[in-house]
Amino acid sequence: MHWVLKSFFLFFISCNFAQNEIQLTPAGTSKVVIKKEKLVQGFDLKMGAERLGAYLPLIDNQREVGIVANQTSTISKTHLVDTLLSLGIYVNTVFAPEHGFRGHADAGEYVASGKDEKTGLPIVSLYGKNKKPTKEQLSALDVVVFDIQDVGARFYTYISTLHYILEACAAENIPVIVLDRPNPNGHYVDGPVLKKGFTSFVGMHPIPIVHGMTIGEYAKMINGEGWLADGLVANLTVIEMENYDRFKPYKLPIAPSPNLKSAKAIALYPSLCLFEGTIVSEGRGTEKPFEIFGHPDLPPNKYTYSFTPTSMPGAKNPKFLNQQCYGLDLNDSVSGVLSEIQIDWLIDAYQDLNKRSDFFITKNRWFDILAGTDQLRKDIESGKTSAEIKASWQQDLEKFELVRNKYLMYR
Repeated sequence: MHWVLKSFFLFFISCNFAQNEIQLTPAGTSKVVIKKEKLVQGFDLKMGAERLGAYLPLIDNQREVGIVANQTSTISKTHLVDTLLSLGIYVNTVFAPEHGFRGHADAGEYVASGKDEKTGLPIVSLYGKNKKPTKEQLSALDVVVFDIQDVGARFYTYISTLHYILEACAAENIPVIVLDRPNPNGHYVDGPVLKKGFTSFVGMHPIPIVHGMTIGEYAKMINGEGWLADGLVANLTVIEMENYDRFKPYKLPIAPSPNLKSAKAIALYPSLCLFEGTIVSEGRGTEKPFEIFGHPDLPPNKYTYSFTPTSMPGAKNPKFLNQQCYGLDLNDSVSGVLSEIQIDWLIDAYQDLNKRSDFFITKNRWFDILAGTDQLRKDIESGKTSAEIKASWQQDLEKFELVRNKYLMYR
């Protein structure tokens, strides 16, 4: 298609996408049906990926495109990769984060590279032999598009993948386009700020557990704060959402990972993920991961809810496999929108398990790495209350918010 005509076509998409079902039928391509679904937030929210007219001119004109994507990378119910291929975009490579391109792998499970069965495109794992794209893996690309749904917690590894994409592309002078998506926990900031010496793939930057930023805002912070190696600065474009309000609740239409199956689990995740660094189960191997917690030795007269973890997709070998655990179902005790990290459950479980010396997983400093500091563990062990612990975070949080404010794109 001649570029002038194609530009008009893209303008038509941009203007009409929000109102109508559109039959996209570029010459020589298959038909893609994109239909605007009922909005969860109750107002005309438009994802970055949906704003085709804003970014297709940046990746068209026979450029070789790399896509960083998973199962959440959709426009309505059509995957972004399928949409771009149908529009004649030269997608060369798909990069897959933790949990894989289709989102089925367990947390921490090795993700192999391969080929997508549907499209035949090569899939390069960024959670296998390497977490950062190599020079060879980027050599054929002119531009990389990043479109993954985040949940706004420091230890959720998609933002670490984002860091490495920006860093690798900056080194090779390859532009990066981030298609922005909502943060379901974007309405608050809380938790200890990561300290020096506790950097890992589940925490790469000096930010609190809950950072309150969209993936696009966070990309701008990584780039703007000089967090890329060797003083690199990426050629970054963020395609903003339209009509996004971080203070209005947003329910994700697709589970962002196998064990975040519900809106309640996503809301509780910043609090309950800390149990991953303890001997307490966070509900993996059940139908309510990150909505419940428990342990076989918690007193059943206080912890009246019980569950038995089993092997299942996304949790092949959970803690306490086939053992009955006593704990709490937080669907019964938590209502409404959470606006802070809850650590009372963690403190209570530690005390109710008689302050066991093995409560915190010290192998590879796992609890401390998740917390981003060893101070939280030390405070709990010393008997401090949640109010005392949370008060100790405030000065660091205030400093972080001053930095964060520079990169916020939405109200």
